Amino acid sequence: MSPATPAALLRASPLPPLEARILLTHVLDWRHTQLITRSDDTLDEASIARYRALEARRVAGEPVAQLVGAREFFGLDFEVTPDVLIPRPETELLVETALSAMEGISRPRVLDLGTGTGAIAVALASMRPDAQVWALDRSAQALAVATRNATRLLDANRPGGVLTLQQSDWYSSLDPALRFDVIVSNPPYIASGDPHLSEGDLRFEPRGALTDEADGLGAIRAIVAGAPAWLSANGVVWIEHGYDQAGAVRGLLSAQGFSQVCSERDLAGIERISGGRLPG
Repeated sequence: MSPATPAALLRASPLPPLEARILLTHVLDWRHTQLITRSDDTLDEASIARYRALEARRVAGEPVAQLVGAREFFGLDFEVTPDVLIPRPETELLVETALSAMEGISRPRVLDLGTGTGAIAVALASMRPDAQVWALDRSAQALAVATRNATRLLDANRPGGVLTLQQSDWYSSLDPALRFDVIVSNPPYIASGDPHLSEGDLRFEPRGALTDEADGLGAIRAIVAGAPAWLSANGVVWIEHGYDQAGAVRGLLSAQGFSQVCSERDLAGIERISGGRLPG
């Protein structure tokens, strides 16, 4: 039998090449370029066994991000566990839009509802060091992940201070005196009967971060209804939602008296986020 090398393992893998490379670099603690420069190195049996174990778990459907414990988002490397939603590229639109809303505001106050890994809150805090950021989640396990990500990825001496991470059912634990310039959220928005919940990576992610166990709009209704009480004059709220929910979310925002209500499309052309401004 020929010795097992990175090149041989990748050639024999049933996985898509990118996924196989990610798992192998994780096991070997190599950079991706080393898979090329050291492609014919003979690997030890322990490394081969670890790789094949991860490969088998991926073939069985486990998400790559959970297998390697990390996912890149907005240029930052976030820890991922089965307790949190895996950050996805389309959510970067929410960060970009929130950053635009903060332009011209000194030391903006930002609230991220349902923070999960902390990806949105940490990305915003990283890009706007002066921003004061609150990140809330009802899951203590998710908040533990978000806390580790914030501690590792953010400068402890940033002008806006450390992130305020709180366990909360939406707005319930906030100090009543607080007001925010920007509220953002990527809440559970998949309807309970949607077949996607039993397909692909979603099978392994926390169900409570994916669905409201109803029509998919329950969490969004709560966020929109509560937002006016927590926004500063001219403050904005932006919410990620499903591919077919933009019209419904715009309707909810308009009914609560928001102005400049609109939706923004992601790179696939899907209306991915909707928001509005509280009149001053």
